[in-house]
Amino acid sequence: MEGVNIPKEDENKIMHISLPVGGDNVLMATDSLESLGMELKQGNNVYISVHPESKVEADRIFNALSAGGTIEMPISDQMWGDYYGSFEDKFGVQWMVIYSYPK
Repeated sequence: MEGVNIPKEDENKIMHISLPVGGDNVLMATDSLESLGMELKQGNNVYISVHPESKVEADRIFNALSAGGTIEMPISDQMWGDYYGSFEDKFGVQWMVIYSYPK
Protein backbone atom coordinates (compact mmCIF):
# COMPACT_ATOMS: atom_id res chain seq x y z
CA MET A 1 0.00 0.00 0.00
CA GLU A 2 1.19 3.45 -0.82
CA GLY A 3 2.53 5.26 2.24
CA VAL A 4 2.40 2.17 4.47
CA ASN A 5 5.52 0.26 5.46
CA ILE A 6 4.72 -3.46 5.51
CA PRO A 7 7.22 -5.61 7.47
CA LYS A 8 8.99 -8.34 5.49
CA GLU A 9 7.16 -11.11 7.40
CA ASP A 10 3.79 -9.70 6.29
CA GLU A 11 4.55 -9.09 2.60
CA ASN A 12 2.90 -12.36 1.50
CA LYS A 13 -0.32 -11.83 3.45
CA ILE A 14 -3.65 -11.14 1.76
CA MET A 15 -4.92 -7.55 1.51
CA HIS A 16 -8.22 -8.41 -0.19
CA ILE A 17 -9.58 -11.60 -1.68
CA SER A 18 -13.09 -12.10 -2.99
CA LEU A 19 -15.29 -15.06 -3.86
CA PRO A 20 -18.30 -14.27 -6.05
CA VAL A 21 -21.44 -16.06 -4.84
CA GLY A 22 -24.35 -15.88 -7.26
CA GLY A 23 -24.96 -12.87 -9.47
CA ASP A 24 -24.44 -9.90 -7.15
CA ASN A 25 -22.98 -11.30 -3.93
CA VAL A 26 -19.33 -11.44 -2.89
CA LEU A 27 -17.62 -12.96 0.16
CA MET A 28 -14.46 -11.00 0.97
CA ALA A 29 -11.54 -11.72 3.30
CA THR A 30 -8.25 -10.21 4.44
CA ASP A 31 -5.42 -11.17 6.78
CA SER A 32 -5.24 -9.22 10.05
CA LEU A 33 -1.76 -7.72 10.36
CA GLU A 34 -0.60 -7.22 13.95
CA SER A 35 2.21 -5.07 12.50
CA LEU A 36 -0.47 -2.54 11.43
CA GLY A 37 -2.22 -2.60 14.79
CA MET A 38 -4.91 -5.10 13.79
CA GLU A 39 -6.01 -7.67 16.34
CA LEU A 40 -7.96 -10.74 15.27
CA LYS A 41 -10.97 -11.24 17.53
CA GLN A 42 -13.96 -13.46 16.96
CA GLY A 43 -16.36 -11.26 15.00
CA ASN A 44 -13.91 -8.77 13.47
CA ASN A 45 -12.90 -11.24 10.78
CA VAL A 46 -16.18 -10.91 8.85
CA TYR A 47 -17.45 -7.90 6.86
CA ILE A 48 -20.63 -7.27 4.94
CA SER A 49 -19.61 -5.84 1.56
CA VAL A 50 -22.07 -3.51 -0.19
CA HIS A 51 -21.58 -2.53 -3.85
CA PRO A 52 -23.91 0.38 -4.75
CA GLU A 53 -24.50 1.51 -8.32
CA SER A 54 -23.31 5.11 -7.85
CA LYS A 55 -20.85 7.18 -5.83
CA VAL A 56 -23.77 9.19 -4.41
CA GLU A 57 -25.46 5.99 -3.24
CA ALA A 58 -22.15 4.77 -1.76
CA ASP A 59 -21.89 7.98 0.29
CA ARG A 60 -25.51 7.70 1.42
CA ILE A 61 -25.09 4.08 2.56
CA PHE A 62 -21.72 4.73 4.20
CA ASN A 63 -22.95 7.78 6.14
CA ALA A 64 -26.22 6.18 7.24
CA LEU A 65 -24.78 2.86 8.39
CA SER A 66 -21.63 4.27 10.02
CA ALA A 67 -23.57 6.82 12.14
CA GLY A 68 -22.79 6.09 15.79
CA GLY A 69 -20.13 3.55 14.84
CA THR A 70 -16.37 3.59 14.31
CA ILE A 71 -14.96 4.43 10.90
CA GLU A 72 -12.01 2.21 9.99
CA MET A 73 -11.28 3.82 6.60
CA PRO A 74 -13.15 6.93 5.47
CA ILE A 75 -14.85 6.48 2.11
CA SER A 76 -12.65 7.89 -0.64
CA ASP A 77 -10.90 7.02 -3.89
CA GLN A 78 -8.39 4.23 -3.32
CA MET A 79 -5.10 3.34 -4.98
CA TRP A 80 -6.64 0.23 -6.57
CA GLY A 81 -9.22 2.35 -8.41
CA ASP A 82 -12.44 1.96 -6.41
CA TYR A 83 -14.30 4.36 -4.13
CA TYR A 84 -14.12 2.51 -0.81
CA GLY A 85 -14.67 2.87 2.92
CA SER A 86 -15.04 0.54 5.90
CA PHE A 87 -16.45 0.82 9.39
CA GLU A 88 -17.97 -0.96 12.36
CA ASP A 89 -21.57 0.09 12.93
CA LYS A 90 -23.06 0.93 16.33
CA PHE A 91 -24.08 -2.74 16.73
CA GLY A 92 -20.56 -4.11 16.12
CA VAL A 93 -21.17 -5.25 12.52
CA GLN A 94 -18.24 -4.69 10.11
CA TRP A 95 -19.05 -3.12 6.72
CA MET A 96 -17.25 -2.31 3.48
CA VAL A 97 -18.86 0.02 0.94
CA ILE A 98 -17.33 -0.23 -2.53
CA TYR A 99 -18.28 1.67 -5.65
CA SER A 100 -16.39 0.56 -8.77
CA TYR A 101 -16.12 3.23 -11.43
CA PRO A 102 -17.33 2.14 -14.89
CA LYS A 103 -14.54 0.66 -16.97
